[in-house]
Amino acid sequence: MEVIHAAIPHRAPFLFVDRILERTAREIRAEWTVKPDAAFFEGHYPAHPIVPGVLLCESVFQAGAILCSHDDHDRSPTDSVPVLTKIGDARFKHVVRPGETLSIHVTLDERVGGARFMTGRVQSKDRTVLRVSFVVALAPLNDPGSAHEDPAVERAAPPASR
Repeated sequence: MEVIHAAIPHRAPFLFVDRILERTAREIRAEWTVKPDAAFFEGHYPAHPIVPGVLLCESVFQAGAILCSHDDHDRSPTDSVPVLTKIGDARFKHVVRPGETLSIHVTLDERVGGARFMTGRVQSKDRTVLRVSFVVALAPLNDPGSAHEDPAVERAAPPASR
């Protein structure tokens, strides 16, 4: 957990990566075990609890930020954090229930200026539950709006679909 805490600013209850299984310069594999007593289950389909899709996406985005923070080329300066700047083509295939352990796989597809184009997949019990493409950029801590002003994010074409 120390490696995760050193890489991204997220903390419980908004941390959705428990373990890093493998990491290279271009991809990361991580896990998140969904706690059956997680607070979000109280209000999200309480009679038949399922993990909100936005939190499945967030687990992928956090893994992507961890990947960026460990690449010497992308290492975050101490006065910046990796932030999500674009989401594309999110596809939810199966619901996730309390207690499931999710396998998260994120690939760095392309670097364009300050933007990092990535693709993520979440699996549970060997079934794909989510596929999503997204862009991460570094934002200075003292200017929270600046990540969206990165011209590379605005003009860069996303990588070709697979």
